[in-house]
Amino acid sequence: MLSALKFAGYDVEHVWGEGGHNNKQGAAVTPQALRWLWRDYPEPIQAGRAAERRTDLLIDGEDWELVSNGHRFTEGPAVGKSGDLFFTDIPNNVIHKVDADGDVTVFAEDTGGANGLMFGPDGKLYACAGTDGRVDRYTVGGEANGRRETFLDDIKPNDIVILHDGSGYVTEPGAKKVWHFTADGRKTEVDSGMEFPNGVITSPDQTLLTVSDTRSRFCMSYSIQADGSLTAKQEYGWLHVTDHVQSGADGMTVDTEGRIYVTTSLGVQVMDQLGRVHFIIRKPTDQWLSNVAFGGPDRRTLYVTCGDSVFRRRVTATGIDTATEPLMPPKPGL
Repeated sequence: MLSALKFAGYDVEHVWGEGGHNNKQGAAVTPQALRWLWRDYPEPIQAGRAAERRTDLLIDGEDWELVSNGHRFTEGPAVGKSGDLFFTDIPNNVIHKVDADGDVTVFAEDTGGANGLMFGPDGKLYACAGTDGRVDRYTVGGEANGRRETFLDDIKPNDIVILHDGSGYVTEPGAKKVWHFTADGRKTEVDSGMEFPNGVITSPDQTLLTVSDTRSRFCMSYSIQADGSLTAKQEYGWLHVTDHVQSGADGMTVDTEGRIYVTTSLGVQVMDQLGRVHFIIRKPTDQWLSNVAFGGPDRRTLYVTCGDSVFRRRVTATGIDTATEPLMPPKPGL
């Protein structure tokens, strides 16, 4: 335990003793312990710095920064080629846009309960209109800015990922299903039975699909076939949980190293390619952490939707835009 505390960067002091389970040593060292505990008073407490980690993502001096608040429930952060951020406020049926100057405006109203968002290679913004039971897509920019058309229907979608060829996958938690769709809007059921399929993302090379399960401590991993079907289904990513078994796993994103970022009840859990959680970035507020995406001009800014707000922070990793050409990640390390 002492080694773990030191590794994690805690300010810790330990005194070894002899004897049995009694209060003798505790009584003897209490004055010393109190003097050590208050040795720097009234100076403010400084956070310690951990030893070098396999996944060291945070930047000194950087923390969560508020982007927008005062909404009812935010979801679906998505960043297009322009660098503008889009996110949904599900109960208010609104999609908001945040431009490079940080100005927040309404992009679309009456969205059918739009939830997850993702840009496609066509430059359009795809939205999971879960209340109305369809996937819409919106034109972004130009004279037709904000124009909506139905892309998929007869589905209660939650989250979506779109690949470089315009095909992709969408989750339907109520039906416990995962769907594949083609660029021309044909959908096919490719998996069922997961308790609550929610977030969905691919590996950088677009050969593997990962789906989060809100009511489990595992995600599910699949091998993507040429026709979009899925094989090799297996549990993936042993997520850390609170006293409750459910992880609260929701939205996901991926970086150039092949690490998958999963929003959970404990924070943003970062899995390496082998599914090991090496890092948990704390939540900005004690509300439901619903989704995560990379943005900024270099895709090194992490955006999260948390309760009624949207936050961002700079990190050392670089995100992937799945709507562009696949990228081969580095070989996994042990």
